[in-house]
This record gives sequence, C-alpha cells and structure tokens, in this order.
Amino acid sequence: MKILVLNASPKGGNSTTVHTALYLQALHPEHQFTVVPVGQRIKRYEKDFAPLRAELEQADLLLFCYPVYTFIAPYQLHRLIELIKADGVDLSGKFASQITTSKHFYDVTAHRYVEENCCDLGMRVVRGLSADMDDLLTEQGQRDARNFFDQLVFSCEHGLFVTPPARAPRREKPVYQPVLPAAPKTPGKDVVIVTNCAPEDENLRHMIADFRAALPLESRVVNLREFPFDGGCLGCFGCAVTGKCVYKDGFDEFLRTKIQNADAFVYAFTISDHYTHSSFKCYDDRQFCNGHRTVTQGKPIAYLISGDYRYESNLRMIVEGRAEVGGNCLCGVATDEGDTTAALRTLADGLVFALDKKLSRPANFYGVGGMKIFRDLIYVMQGMMKADHKFYKEHGIYDFPQKQKKRILQMKLVGALIAIPSVQKKMKGQMNQYIIGPYQKVVADAAKGRTSSAEQPEKNVAPV
Repeated sequence: MKILVLNASPKGGNSTTVHTALYLQALHPEHQFTVVPVGQRIKRYEKDFAPLRAELEQADLLLFCYPVYTFIAPYQLHRLIELIKADGVDLSGKFASQITTSKHFYDVTAHRYVEENCCDLGMRVVRGLSADMDDLLTEQGQRDARNFFDQLVFSCEHGLFVTPPARAPRREKPVYQPVLPAAPKTPGKDVVIVTNCAPEDENLRHMIADFRAALPLESRVVNLREFPFDGGCLGCFGCAVTGKCVYKDGFDEFLRTKIQNADAFVYAFTISDHYTHSSFKCYDDRQFCNGHRTVTQGKPIAYLISGDYRYESNLRMIVEGRAEVGGNCLCGVATDEGDTTAALRTLADGLVFALDKKLSRPANFYGVGGMKIFRDLIYVMQGMMKADHKFYKEHGIYDFPQKQKKRILQMKLVGALIAIPSVQKKMKGQMNQYIIGPYQKVVADAAKGRTSSAEQPEKNVAPV
C-alpha cells in the first residue's frame, strides 16, 4: 500500500508520536510510506493546498499521527480537516487509521473525532493505536505497535472497519430571531460569553443576544476570532516552568485578565466537523499556559450551541468531561434544535441559580478518572512542572490511596477479624447492618434537625 503519514504534531520530526510510524516504516519495506509534517506546514497549506492534495490523491491509506491535546486533536489537525473538506478532494474508499500518544487523558474522544470526520469523507476507517508517550521505548510498546500494524493490514484486506456514526437528517433550519425582552440587570457578577461566532453566523449571534437579554446579570462577549493568535500550541513545554507562553501575542495575559477572572463562563459556538471551527480549538490548546491546573474550579459554566447537538455523542462527552475535570458545575446546554427561546431562558435561570447557590457536585467518572491521570503525571514530572506541582499540593489533589495508612490498617484488622470462624458465625447476616448504621444516623439527625427547626417560635420564622 501507499501509506501517507499525516504528522499533525506541531513539533514535526521531533514528535514522539510520528516515531511509531517511522518504526513501522523500518519494519515494512514492502509498503511505501510517505511522511508529511502537516502540523508544521498548516499555514503553507492555507495558502496553497495543491501539494498536499496530490499526496492525498495518490495514497491508499491515510495514517493520522498526532499527540492528544485537550480532549481532542491539536488545533493544527482541526485546521487540516477543515482545509481537506473545503478543497473537496475525493478521499472516498480510501483506508484511514490513526496513531496517537498521550497519557490516555480522553484519548477516546480524540480518536472518535478523527473517525467521525474520516467517515464524513467516505473513508473506510480502521481503529487506531492509542499509545502512552513512552510506549515505543519498551518491548511491550513495540510489540503493541507491530500488532496494530498487522491488524491494520488485515482489516483493510477483510473489511473490518469502524461503524460510521448516525447522521443527522437533512432539514431546513430557519434562522433564529431574537424575541426576548431585556431583563433588569443586577450588578455584582461578571458573566463572560466566549464565542467564535463568525460575522455571517446569524443564528448563533441571535442566540447570544437573546441569552444576554434573558440573563438578569451583566454579561460581556469575547469573540475568539478577533484575537490575533500567532498560532496554535507548539507543545514546547516552555510554559511549564515560567507560566508564560513562548508566543508574543499576549494570549496568556488576555486569558487571565479578560476571561478567567469572570464569575461564570458561557461558551457559544456552531457545530462544524463534529466540534466547532478551529479558532476555538486554538483557544483550547493555548490554555496550556495554565498547565494542568484547574484554575476556574467552582465557577459555573453553560453552553449555547447551534447545530444538531443530539447527534453528536462524542461532543456531548467532551462538554461534560471538560466541566467534570475542571470542577465546574455544568448548568446546561441550550441549542436551536427545538424551542430555542425556552431553552435560552431556562439556561439563563439555571446559571443564576448556580451562582446564587454556589452549586457544586461530586465529580463523576469523567472527572475522577481524568484528574487521577493528571495527579500521577504531575507527581512524576514535578521537577519540570513546578507550578502544577505546587497547585496540586495546595489543593489536595495528591490523594494517593497508598498513603491512607490508617484506612489500610483498619481494613486489614477487619479482614483478619472476619476470617475467624467464631466471628463469622456471630456476624452472619449482620454485615449489612454494620455498614448501614452510620448512614441511618445521618438520616435520623437530618429528620431531627428539621423537626427542631419547625418547632421554633413563630417570631423566628421568616415571612413568606
């Protein structure tokens, strides 16, 4: 096969990811590998796509190679997908797969993003390889890479492809017109609406206008298309020590003074290519100047999304996962798929409620799992990621279970006791009662407290 390796890492030949493809190339001279550093050349392809079009047309298999950046692929790959679709080059029937390296933090959403876009292009998609950053340096990692390639070739020969996602039905969607009157504004809270709304995107612009009208708080809009980004994140880790980005466009200062200092965040975008326009991904990636620190933890977030959100299961996972990992209360998502006016009004009310009540909730699997990956990563790399390490120590994120010595000792004692036959006989049928006892006390105390409150003299009861 003619295999075109699309190296989307901004590091080009210095990418750890592409070395897995180079390793496979060294082992398989029977296939013709061509490696193109598309991540580094993305600005060039914006001006002239013809050279890459020729490579795409000649290939039998496209092999996307990239590091996972903030839940998905790097900005450079998002932009590449936009250019491929805009050019109209026919890739239907070609094979596609991918190789990523990461610490497995939401690698699943990155892979699905690439799979969905390849399916849009009519390609036959084979499940990719998600490797740890250090895997190629180990015997097992090298074996996994070889097995992946053998299975890739087998799948191409036998038709074992990823099932394409369900597509939204084609429909004419009228442009939403703003109808909500402006509610009186209460000062004291700063709500920032971060968007990449294009000038021609009337639907999203009108959704933002009506949401701001319904919101009884002052709000402001930051349009990412207006910020002069010098480029996407380079993955250089220069900010890991200094906290400053190597770019001189001032984004790190802009982020901290114009966005992250708000009391609540609303993200507004139109769905395209199973996420949104690449300008938003550039913003996502450049936030790495904050490292792995959840600097907005505790602040509520909401989304205004134009498009067929109900058909974008991977995007829904990303939206929820971002909130869970960041420690933010997700107030909801208002879309233009149904009663847009009602959805906007309800979301505005929900955001105010979250702010008033200072809502928080325990993290689900998306949040707990994601932060445990970061916890272990930063602990190992604390010598380089000093700002992250300091933040994690101060916020109690280093919750290693092996350090809970008292709890471990208690469980050993309990295990030793219930291993004694006489104790087993005595406790037979009563284990659940021992476990549930403390919970019953909490419920009883709550009922007692409610009763005591109801019995207070009438003068202490606030008027209704």
